[in-house]
Amino acid sequence: MSDFVQGATQTGARMHIQRTGRFLSGMVMPNIGAFITWGLITALFIPTGWIPNESFAKLVGPMITYLLPLLIGYTGGKMVYDVRGGVIGAAAVMGIIVGSSIPMFLGAMIVGPIAAWCMKKVDALFEGKIPVGFEMLVNNFSMGILGTILALLAYLVIAPAVMFISNALAAGVRSIVSLDLLPLANIFIEPGKVLFLNNAINHGVLAPIGVQQATEAGKSIIFMLESNPGPGLGILVAYWLAGKGMAKESAPGAIIIHFLGGIHEIYFPYILMNPKLILAAIAGGMTGTFTFSILGAGLVATPSPGSIFAYLAMTPKGGLFPMLTGVLLSSVASFVVAYLLLKFTKQNEAENGLEQAAAQTAALKGSKLKVDVVSSKKTVKKIVFACDAGMGSSAMGASILRSKIQKAGLQISVTNCAINDLPKDADIVITHESLTERARATLPNATHISIDDFLKSPEYDVLVEKLKA
Repeated sequence: MSDFVQGATQTGARMHIQRTGRFLSGMVMPNIGAFITWGLITALFIPTGWIPNESFAKLVGPMITYLLPLLIGYTGGKMVYDVRGGVIGAAAVMGIIVGSSIPMFLGAMIVGPIAAWCMKKVDALFEGKIPVGFEMLVNNFSMGILGTILALLAYLVIAPAVMFISNALAAGVRSIVSLDLLPLANIFIEPGKVLFLNNAINHGVLAPIGVQQATEAGKSIIFMLESNPGPGLGILVAYWLAGKGMAKESAPGAIIIHFLGGIHEIYFPYILMNPKLILAAIAGGMTGTFTFSILGAGLVATPSPGSIFAYLAMTPKGGLFPMLTGVLLSSVASFVVAYLLLKFTKQNEAENGLEQAAAQTAALKGSKLKVDVVSSKKTVKKIVFACDAGMGSSAMGASILRSKIQKAGLQISVTNCAINDLPKDADIVITHESLTERARATLPNATHISIDDFLKSPEYDVLVEKLKA
């Protein structure tokens, strides 16, 4: 009984961390394009960049100080209370921007959603009590007054607190680096990734520290701790050469999606179907981090998605050799360990081994199979895949179904987006079950389909057959 309670407690804690990670990721991922813009401008035009330009380099400071935190604050507020929440979130974030001397990404993640929540509560107090004709006046002034209060509180209280936390974290990381202990971080990072805590780790902890270091030194190794595509590449190549059944057959495609596309989630089921391969991931991660440390590698911004192309784009001038060497050696290390484990230990030879692992992956995300029936009377013109950020798993699922739709000769649009940006003209919405209720609340008249695995779902073929009929 005690074991059951302990297991339930651990599962609940993991689910809570995953939800927090998804929320943090939801604030950052929609703005990754802006982060990449800043990263490219930094890599190109700062004095140590590829093509130094004093005029263009003036963009670097304002973008990291004002633009990016404001975007995060707006996005976080919008997630809580739509556009009104986004506006109040951005207004409040200005308080921590002005009240601090470091880029306030972490502060924006805190202040934006809190400000939107406060705005939501204030609006609830006035609901149904505003005289006719005064709605706009009350709405605007309530936001203005609350925004003033929150901006001042952020300046006086939250900014100093976040600066203290950021400085403490940065000092801790610097201590680990100075003691040559940074590779030990991968002992915790790699298992966390496989349990889908990668967003919480990367965007919630590492990215703010990395940005602060990059601001001071022009680059940071912290950006490479979680995003390194090398460990996953080594494991997938090992499956390609020494695996069996569906795992072996699907590995080449997974390699392309992971290494070139930067979607690391693709290799998580391969580890879950053979959990001892987490040792290979840890070996690869530690090897890569050790190599990066020895050679002085670093990136100018978060590479997202974690593709080798993103790594090349975010690498500062003179940093290609250290970066490529670290990625290569981490791939070799994870490959060697994974190959030996696959070659000389018992494997699951069943043809459905990978599907079972994918189901386990879905279970870790708290999802189950749940499909609404597609009405034969409904004309379908647009199908939308939705995930937290609208960039990773939903993009893969949309690509697969789009190909099936085209082969069936159907003239139906298949797109992907973030769960918060569902288009109102979507006829069918496809999500993981953990997001389906949110999607159904947004588009109650659409047909909603919940699936376990965006990559291998039998619902795609069933859906295509129904649409053809």
